[in-house]
Amino acid sequence: MRTLLFVAASVLFVWSCQANQTPQTVSAADEVATTDSIQPSALAENERNTNITDTLVIALTGDIMMGTTFPRTQLPPNGGSEVFRDTREITRRADIALGNLEGTLVNGGKSTKGNGPNSFAFRTPPSYGQWLADAGYDYVSQANNHANDFGMQGILSTEQVLDSLDIAYSGISGRRESVVVERNGVRYGICAFGHNRYTYKHTDLALVGRVLKELRDKCDILIVSFHGGAEGKDKRHLPQGREIFLGEDRGSLREFAHFCIDHGADVVFGHGPHVVRAMEVYKDKFVAYSLGNFCTPYGMSLSGISGYSPVCEIRIDGQGKFLDGQIHSFIQQRGHGPRIDHTHAVAREIRLLSQEDFPASPLRIDETGAMRVQE
Repeated sequence: MRTLLFVAASVLFVWSCQANQTPQTVSAADEVATTDSIQPSALAENERNTNITDTLVIALTGDIMMGTTFPRTQLPPNGGSEVFRDTREITRRADIALGNLEGTLVNGGKSTKGNGPNSFAFRTPPSYGQWLADAGYDYVSQANNHANDFGMQGILSTEQVLDSLDIAYSGISGRRESVVVERNGVRYGICAFGHNRYTYKHTDLALVGRVLKELRDKCDILIVSFHGGAEGKDKRHLPQGREIFLGEDRGSLREFAHFCIDHGADVVFGHGPHVVRAMEVYKDKFVAYSLGNFCTPYGMSLSGISGYSPVCEIRIDGQGKFLDGQIHSFIQQRGHGPRIDHTHAVAREIRLLSQEDFPASPLRIDETGAMRVQE
């Protein structure tokens, strides 16, 4: 794991984009009209990753919003230093750790979602970024419905904080489409998709296919993050077909995940419904359809299953094949973040959903969260 960096108590907002923040655009010549013309990468499975002989450990988590100063200040004690107290050992020891940054790291700015007492706009102090680094995060997704809560000011400030901490990010349309993160000589290609107008949209399979095709040839292991699906406790099961919620197309997520793996992805993990969902192994590759609210001590319901906060730790080989893993169970405490769940209730919930939604999958999860593939 890389040497951890820390950021000062606040980060000054800079209006001009830095060189590494230059918007990425796609020329007309690069656009793909239909998914029919998108073929999986020419890099054959038996030709890639030949230099990787070790087992790789990946830690995955869901939504992260460590506290907010809008519309009123709701921040955890001790400057947020203990929000990852019970989970950081797992994310630190992984070869690479990833999550979804559900909000902004910014001081000030104007909310894009109004100023009322029930405004769901999240503004976390930039100083809190240091706790992501301290917990060992290598990448966070911005492809969600809160990355634009404070417009371009929030986006730029968040990017500057993450850059200062050597935490990679992607997912906002016109900015960073994908990244390659190298850890211990392994190149992890990562991209993120969402359902909002300002994200790279997972409903656009032509776009998804192009991004995967270009990224596949640049990396050893390809990881896809997505924010999608309807929200709420009654949305814990993954439906067949498309999900429409609040008038938005939240995606046909089974189709999307399988499309990603068919086009070169090794790991696919999702978030967005604010509850955990099923997991499966498809063509030897791991998929988690929602890892729920992970570290959201304020601003979201944490009652019942909404407070389930797993850390999914998986082991894959150099070809991206899923070997085994562990669902570590945590339950959020309001104002504090995820705390260890000795009853394994979270793992048992995911186990049940996986059995019911993917009965034919070879993935087997026991009541303590241990994962393996049935031979």
